[in-house]
Amino acid sequence: QVQLVESGGGLVQAGGSLRLSCATSQSTFRAATMGWYRQAPGKHREVVATISPGGLINYADSVKGRFTISRDNAKNSLYLQMNSLKPEDTAVYFCNAATVLQSYWGQGTQVAVSS
Repeated sequence: QVQLVESGGGLVQAGGSLRLSCATSQSTFRAATMGWYRQAPGKHREVVATISPGGLINYADSVKGRFTISRDNAKNSLYLQMNSLKPEDTAVYFCNAATVLQSYWGQGTQVAVSS
């Protein structure tokens, strides 16, 4: 059973920062493109940032320059540093691990940004 466990969400004022973490097993992590996605109330889930096993990174335009995705292969962990947070960043944030054959999701962690 593959498990992705997110942590680090919370309530923060606009302009503040949060760091999300996602832990998983080594067998899942090493070969997977890892990503952060988010879903706001009443909206579809959208990609925030992805990082390939080789370190190729992509960001959604809405978070470029404010968010930083990183992975620690030694700890089988994925991170999302979120700076200059805006109320429109409020959403449930999900960790994803995608291989050629399968895609796995965490349970999500709530991020709320007050104005």
